[in-house]
Amino acid sequence: MRILVIGSGGREHALAWKIAQSKLADKVFCAPGNGGIAQQAECVDIKADDIPGLLDFARKERVDLTVVGPEGSLAIGIVDEFQKAKLRVFGPKRDAARLEASKVFAKELMAKYSVPTADFKIFSAEGGYGGDMDAAYKYIEKRGAPCVVKADGLAAGKGVVVAKTVDEAKQAVLSMMEQRIFGDAADTVIIEDCLEGQEASILVFTDSREVVPLASAQDHKRIFDNDQGLNTGGMGAYSPAPVVTASLFKEIIEKIINRTINGLAREGIEYRGVLYAGVMLTKDGPKALEFNVRFGDPETEAILPRMRSDLLEVMLAASEGKLNRVVKSGGLIWDARPCVCVVCASGGYPGEYQKGKEIFGLDEVSKMKDIVVFHSGTKLTTNDQRLTTKFLTNGGRVLGVTGLGNTIKEAIDRTYQAVGKINFEGMHFRRDIGKKAI
Repeated sequence: MRILVIGSGGREHALAWKIAQSKLADKVFCAPGNGGIAQQAECVDIKADDIPGLLDFARKERVDLTVVGPEGSLAIGIVDEFQKAKLRVFGPKRDAARLEASKVFAKELMAKYSVPTADFKIFSAEGGYGGDMDAAYKYIEKRGAPCVVKADGLAAGKGVVVAKTVDEAKQAVLSMMEQRIFGDAADTVIIEDCLEGQEASILVFTDSREVVPLASAQDHKRIFDNDQGLNTGGMGAYSPAPVVTASLFKEIIEKIINRTINGLAREGIEYRGVLYAGVMLTKDGPKALEFNVRFGDPETEAILPRMRSDLLEVMLAASEGKLNRVVKSGGLIWDARPCVCVVCASGGYPGEYQKGKEIFGLDEVSKMKDIVVFHSGTKLTTNDQRLTTKFLTNGGRVLGVTGLGNTIKEAIDRTYQAVGKINFEGMHFRRDIGKKAI
């Protein structure tokens, strides 16, 4: 089969890496890809949101399955367009992708179908900058802090502010609704209660009728150790998450995942693809924080190295509405060993950062057992005179260094040993990824 993976980050590198191992895969393309993905797939210079260009390429290259990585592509309806063209594609259609593209849609669906989540209220900026900002301020004063302020639309993982004080919450509302730091994504803002507990990432494959869970994972979103500093796209992850016991996992599937998928079905919305629930494990039980309609990043880099099943087979089954084949065969098979992923970021990230810094040490790390380096923001360059190649930084999150171990401590130690061999100007990373598991 000929496979096209859409996207250019660490998640897409992990997907291309795993798909390339399938006995069904003859050729893997990635658009636009990155320097590291070029080692597993043929990268093509088409942007992830260029639907006409991607459609044209898929037709010309006789692509058998297109796998969509980024949420932005799903939100603008790439799956709808591929299906209209009679092309097989893995991912939810535009209607279903609203689960991530609109936090208001997700929260209202959860409320309607009794999915446990934080209490919330919605405020609109309609009628001009600021909108009902005063009403939002009054609500914050009434509910108190801490609380969470969320932009409704997609904001590259940065549209959520956990405010520790009333003033901080008001400032978040001001910056979103009047100063428009997230543009149209903050036309509507949600203010919700701040849930306490440990957070876990639960991903499942679904075709609207069947659900096949992946292994649990835990992400580290804050930039600094001990969950301090600004939110990021994710500074590391590990799988499995020991805090998610078998009974807790079952409860999450029943009360959060199944109720959401069944709720969508009652609304006339079919969901085929992967569904990712960010879940807070509170003293009152698991509660949904948010949904993503694609694989998580960096959770995917920590989960897929543990997956022994053929990823491509499962994706095909989900895209065809035949996931019952996987259920009947007993579900997915997993390596029992824990896996840890540490993200190496550019200096200044998640703020402004420089690109074009040469990355050293990757050759040495490639020789290490049970270590894989997934590229998030890299570019491969060639010196025509010397016929040599080198990797340069080309993003905020540059690499996801991933390691397996017989214990979580061994996986952590191996991964950080590999991180220690890599360097580029300004490189920084958290030094406590996986600590919660211990």
